[in-house]
Amino acid sequence: MKWCAARGYVIASPLPVVDALLPTQPGKAERVEHQPALPWRNIPEFVENVLLSKPQNHLLPSLGKRALLFLLLTAARSGEVRGMTWSEIDFDSATWTIPRERMKANRRHRVPLSHQAISILQQQWELLDRRKKHQDDSLVFPSARGSQISDMTLTKILRDHDVPSDVPGRAATAHGMRSSFRDWASEQGFARELCERAIAHTIRNPTEAAYHRTDLLEERRSMMTDWADHCVGRQSG
Repeated sequence: MKWCAARGYVIASPLPVVDALLPTQPGKAERVEHQPALPWRNIPEFVENVLLSKPQNHLLPSLGKRALLFLLLTAARSGEVRGMTWSEIDFDSATWTIPRERMKANRRHRVPLSHQAISILQQQWELLDRRKKHQDDSLVFPSARGSQISDMTLTKILRDHDVPSDVPGRAATAHGMRSSFRDWASEQGFARELCERAIAHTIRNPTEAAYHRTDLLEERRSMMTDWADHCVGRQSG
């Protein structure tokens, strides 16, 4: 329009008038649709009644429930858990190292593992070892065909049990579990830096990011232990 006005095709550009008449559009932050999350105070009941419940004649909860519980305990994203391989797990240091190519921010992320999370991995190890399918590059939570389980596998658990969320009329989502953890951590008084590192959020301020190079792994370990104790119970494994 400015080009047309400058060359005499129109008397003046109408855009400034239109801009003044139209309502202000919401900013990016306002347009973000947050994933429905299970309130953190309801997590222990959800874990006991849903994730730790076993199908009839089974000794363990279903594969999907075990994967969802591991996701909850680690505050990880669904894709990170579903694509996890044994080579990423260090049992000696109780650490899960996710390579950069599997991370949203394209940066390696280390996750301190609580004893409850380690217990889930040990169960998976024994199950796969008995089937003689274990390899370092194999999936920790493989489907019956050996491929990644789908995100719908986790979502279906929440929908089938109609797990409530902080969004009226909508069931909680797997991704919303990260928000459950984040709310809990804030209300327990943990430092913002620890909380943001735990959910692998990048530091947006370039100056701050340049000087804050540690991932605070050991400091986060205590926080994730407290979170697991809240979710599952201190003695559970």
